[in-house]
Amino acid sequence: MTGGQRLHRYADYVAAARQDGLKQEAVESYLEAFRYGMPPHGGFAVGLERFVMQLLDIDNIRLATLFPAT
Repeated sequence: MTGGQRLHRYADYVAAARQDGLKQEAVESYLEAFRYGMPPHGGFAVGLERFVMQLLDIDNIRLATLFPAT
């Protein structure tokens, strides 16, 4: 389960792109959504496989995964 806070400030994205060596022009269409403000937002996810595993009382998550990476 996660409860991570996502970036929502334009300047943070510009700094992250610069740090990763990306040209701002390459990601400008994505950055446009953040230019004039984006409300703070976060995530909360359990994961379908983990939910099914708990629901069916399965010991191995691979048995609850449609395409397990084995």
